[in-house]
Amino acid sequence: MNRFMEILENILMPIADKLNNNRYLTALRNGFMVALPFIIFGSIFVVIANLPFLDKLIGEDAFASYQAALGPASAATLSIMGLFVIVGIGYKLTEHYGAEAIYGGTVALASFLILTPQTIDFVTSNETTEQVSGVIPTSVLGAEGMFLGIFTAFIAAELYRFFVQKNLTIKMPAGVPDAVSRSFSALIPITLTLSVFLVIRIIFSYTPFNTVQNFIYTLIQEPLTALGSGLPATIIAVLLIQLFWFFGLHGQIIINSVFDPIWYALNDQNLAAFQAGEELPNIVTKQFLDTFIVGIGGSGMTLAVIIGIFLIGRSRQLKELGKLGAPAGIFNVNEPVIFGLPIIMNPLVLIPWLVAPVVVALITYFSMATGIVPKPAGIIVPWTTPALVSGFLATGNAWQGAVLQAFNILVVFIIWWPFLKIMDKQYYENEKSAGEDRNEATNM
Repeated sequence: MNRFMEILENILMPIADKLNNNRYLTALRNGFMVALPFIIFGSIFVVIANLPFLDKLIGEDAFASYQAALGPASAATLSIMGLFVIVGIGYKLTEHYGAEAIYGGTVALASFLILTPQTIDFVTSNETTEQVSGVIPTSVLGAEGMFLGIFTAFIAAELYRFFVQKNLTIKMPAGVPDAVSRSFSALIPITLTLSVFLVIRIIFSYTPFNTVQNFIYTLIQEPLTALGSGLPATIIAVLLIQLFWFFGLHGQIIINSVFDPIWYALNDQNLAAFQAGEELPNIVTKQFLDTFIVGIGGSGMTLAVIIGIFLIGRSRQLKELGKLGAPAGIFNVNEPVIFGLPIIMNPLVLIPWLVAPVVVALITYFSMATGIVPKPAGIIVPWTTPALVSGFLATGNAWQGAVLQAFNILVVFIIWWPFLKIMDKQYYENEKSAGEDRNEATNM
């Protein structure tokens, strides 16, 4: 194992050092750090608002009122977290160039909003659909629009910096207040940058896609419709969920929109057979994915990652992330880990992020195919139900389901362990170096 760790470290650490100095990846990482407090706040209230089986305890009407009261906490943070990330990336990248960072953040946000459709489809009481203008759908402001938001922030910040460095600015005379001078200095670069994105929006409005968002999702979703059910399609679906998340796209939204009709139909077949006391026909169902893969800490099964952080973490960054991510992770809310580790665009985690869920899907499938573990009974378990409990319930109150989840957590931990060690070592050395620099500055 030590030899394996040494080889892995020799391969990954030089790559990590180079990537650590890449201005775009640095801006991306720091941009997510800007959004992290809002993400954690929203994640906590998602858990509180969706406590499993609470509706059975207090009644459906009281539960609906309870959720309505807590809903704004996540709606104003987690649901629109893409906006915070965009501002953070634009700010940090512009700051790297020594330009006025606040304008870099705001021009990135405005550029993204220009590309964002400002209409929604509203279903009336007569069940007719009407298009309402002047409204921005919140779905594109969250994880669903993250991919476009990241690259919009990069391009907007670069354009703003380019126009500033070309001295395309308004020079105010001496004696003008500094805030006014900076505002006029940013006027032309911001105008030119936003004009570029306005032209892009206009061009797309004359295409069959209509918007940039539709262009991206059409290219991704249409090839997926050719896939069916079964183990090969399931492995492809799991792999694509992970891959989309790595690039900042909400993998579950994309994949579920294609596969949910298939998975729910298979789920219903199992439920009917379970209620009739017959043999369950399907292994792959909605609960196969939701309980035994996503239901172990969220996408990527990051509950095992949090456990690994507590066991091996030395760096302050990972320790604090573990403390913040654990309460939400128990209830399968893992945005703190995805954006705090981070997962997105982090080459150090790409291998375990892609491999672990695929391995677990194979283990789960063959455990059920051989009869070691009962197949999912078609029972829809609330998605915030903690692991072990959810496995027990999803398999029709079979203890083997809980044991399988525990085993899957162990498998994910083993796959992640060497990569977490390397990441923790990198963070620890960076923190140690930063501390030494501060001490030297203090002594001087």
